[in-house]
Amino acid sequence: MRGFLIPLLLAASAFAQPAPDWSKANDEALRHFQALVQIDTSVGSELKAVDYLRRVLEAEGIPAMVVSNDPAHPNLIARLKGNGSKKPLLLMGHTDTVQIDAAKWPTFGPFSAARQGGYLYGRGTQDDRPHLAVDLMTLILLKRMNVPLDRDVIFVAEAGEESATTVGIEYLVKDHAAELDAEYCFAEVGTVLRRNGQPLIAFTDTAEKLPKGARLVAHGPAGHGSRPMRSSAVVHLSRAVEKIAMWEPPMRLNDTTRTYFEKLSTVGTAEEAARYKALLDPKKSAAAREYLAEHDPDKFSKLHTSISPTMLKAGFQINVIPSEAEATLDIRALPDEDMTKFFELMRQAINDPAIEIVPVNRNARPAAAPSRLDTEAYRAIESANQKIYSVKTAPELQTGATDMAFLRARGMQCYGTGPLVDEEDVAKGFGPHSDQERLLEEGLYKFMQFTWETVTALGAKK
Repeated sequence: MRGFLIPLLLAASAFAQPAPDWSKANDEALRHFQALVQIDTSVGSELKAVDYLRRVLEAEGIPAMVVSNDPAHPNLIARLKGNGSKKPLLLMGHTDTVQIDAAKWPTFGPFSAARQGGYLYGRGTQDDRPHLAVDLMTLILLKRMNVPLDRDVIFVAEAGEESATTVGIEYLVKDHAAELDAEYCFAEVGTVLRRNGQPLIAFTDTAEKLPKGARLVAHGPAGHGSRPMRSSAVVHLSRAVEKIAMWEPPMRLNDTTRTYFEKLSTVGTAEEAARYKALLDPKKSAAAREYLAEHDPDKFSKLHTSISPTMLKAGFQINVIPSEAEATLDIRALPDEDMTKFFELMRQAINDPAIEIVPVNRNARPAAAPSRLDTEAYRAIESANQKIYSVKTAPELQTGATDMAFLRARGMQCYGTGPLVDEEDVAKGFGPHSDQERLLEEGLYKFMQFTWETVTALGAKK
């Protein structure tokens, strides 16, 4: 028996990848993370962030290519070569951040990268410095440890994700498609939710809504403000806005959203579990949807194509009843929504011939099918979440938009992953795009371990 076990043990050790020294890696990741947060890329240019990443990579002997169609908004592409037996793996993060109001950062400056109470403060600490710092460290560790790879590992730091995809992902897929070509992509937006100090569940972005839009234009007679008219455009528009805001479009679940709610029903409180199960029960679904509409708009939005009135315009003088009034609607469509049919449903819901629905063309991401849940990449994500956080993984439909849409549209299987975050941080005003932003320091370190686990599971030579 002993003679039989020795070859098995030798074989097992040949397949195992040694773990990095996480204590040293944490210190190094923190330095890079803080350095990136301290670079202001909220307006003007991402150049300084790209220069920082390039210098670090080249000091490690990792070649980095900087490409752009606008010198102020460069993109970085770095690659570790594998033996080519499998298609590459792409790690992607964006270097730009949303703008700041410095007056809303009374304790820590927006580019301070301050540490206090287990948190790191500053613009971009959630969106999207974690991916830049962790992806950077993953390439560095793979290179230093001479990990043999079955596939190339590509790191892309892209510009313009928040506001100008023409200088970032659109440019890259048009002019540098070969350098980005990969079987799988890991990028932003996933999170591991922490409740009462303990990880609860991990969300992985496998699909996203499409930004659409429309204007409701109301028509009616003009007149003197001293003579109220119930037929005025403003009155018609007010009623239409209320109807469309309260209207619930048909609920439609896909593989991502169905699995999402099924997984949620296995964690949390008994009340939460019952509510998520009720969504899948035709007799109980209406009450569950109404609860989400009132208390959890993010989850409510995942059930259907959503509509939010965002801008109103009418009149030019206080004593003049205008002949026209309009409202702008932010529509986020399910990936397979037929918008022609959807606009017809909207007309039926409004039921007013004085209201015209005018579609608005937006600089939207392309339509793409959700990423599959049966791939080795998704299984690697599930395994890593279990190992690092001891939690289940749930696929998620992103209600916003990410640059993965451009890659999914080209057939790449893309998965949004991200660090540990406190459930209450958004309500406290510390979430992405909030007046302030912060990240759990532990979240940065755990995310690096998670990324190492997934990348080596998919890319390290077996």
